Amino acid sequence: MTKSPLAIAWLGTGLMGAPMAVRLLEHQYQVRVWNRTLAKAQPLERKGARLSSGPKEALADANILVTMLSDFPATKAVLSELDFTGKTLIQMATIAPEESRSLAQMIREKGGDYLEAPLLGSIPEAKSGNLIIMIAGKREVFNKMRPVLEILGSELHYVGEIGQAAALKLALNQLIASLTVAFATSLAFVETHDIAADDFMKVLRKSALYAPTFDKKLPRMQSHDYTNPNFPTEHLLKDIRLFLQSANELDSTALEAVAKLYQKSATDHQFEDYSRVFEAVNLKDGK
Repeated sequence: MTKSPLAIAWLGTGLMGAPMAVRLLEHQYQVRVWNRTLAKAQPLERKGARLSSGPKEALADANILVTMLSDFPATKAVLSELDFTGKTLIQMATIAPEESRSLAQMIREKGGDYLEAPLLGSIPEAKSGNLIIMIAGKREVFNKMRPVLEILGSELHYVGEIGQAAALKLALNQLIASLTVAFATSLAFVETHDIAADDFMKVLRKSALYAPTFDKKLPRMQSHDYTNPNFPTEHLLKDIRLFLQSANELDSTALEAVAKLYQKSATDHQFEDYSRVFEAVNLKDGK
């Protein structure tokens, strides 16, 4: 079967994967999609994607494979069945540095090229092509894949060797976890002292302590509504565990405490937004 230079196989059409694949469709790429849960991939067919019965079919006439699967075990299981001769894998899910190096070796042994390209951003950025993408691997492979990545992200940062972009991504997600707990704790504290959240935020916004994520999560914490998440708690918990797994040379006591709060928050609510950690912090109104 003739391979089209515009054909891309896309594995993983979840919260982030689906809108990212749509971006490629909007730019005239032929996208062959596969997802373990077929229902999550079917809406893409209406937008012009071709549904594949499995990863092998998706990759059959494509030169590029993009993976946005749930974790390393799922990614490795799928990739181990594929032939990568003359093809390139762009692995965009959040995995540990050592896991990414393992995948890179496997792809090389299968005759292909490998880029790790984890991203920072949420569903709105995925839809608009404004993700921040961190890339590691051979620079010549990055240069070849740049046109695809530029459709997905407005900021591309080439980091260096395989594993380094994965490490950078975990460092940033650790900040997401820790900042949100810190903000939730301060918000709960001022509320217990009958200080209006508006007064708290007016001071905070004018200070060097402010981060835009605080205003993004404030409405959820005030309404106690964590449904329809951009980033579910279970995903952030997975990333915290990956950070801890890769941080053998650090004192991770503080992050371990943060992880316990997210674990508490996730009990029976793992699919809700990670800002639900406010309920774990707030013993007065915690749910």
